Amino acid sequence: MICISQEKLIEKVKKQRKAKNLTQEQLCDITGMNQQMIDRLENYEYMPSISQLEKLAEVLCFNIPDLYVDNEPMIHTSLRFDNVSEREKKAINQLVDMMTAAKQQIILRKTKKG
Repeated sequence: MICISQEKLIEKVKKQRKAKNLTQEQLCDITGMNQQMIDRLENYEYMPSISQLEKLAEVLCFNIPDLYVDNEPMIHTSLRFDNVSEREKKAINQLVDMMTAAKQQIILRKTKKG
């Protein structure tokens, strides 16, 4: 499964923040994040939300796809749609979309285990 590497994110944030001569406090002012979040992020204790990640990428000029890694095998489940109505198909597809979004949120918030 492709997900965001916390290590790559932290390396990128630290490097770009220093390259732009920004303190953590200045970065907070620009992004709207609080200083504790930035400090915890740089110490592997926090993963930003998607909107925070997008703001960091915008301010620090990096591309989010550069942070992706493929580190988990994808598990596929097959469903038989022979006797499923269109309404049921739509509901199943919505459920899968919600599960995928939830998984991405979990990955974004996952912290590096020490």
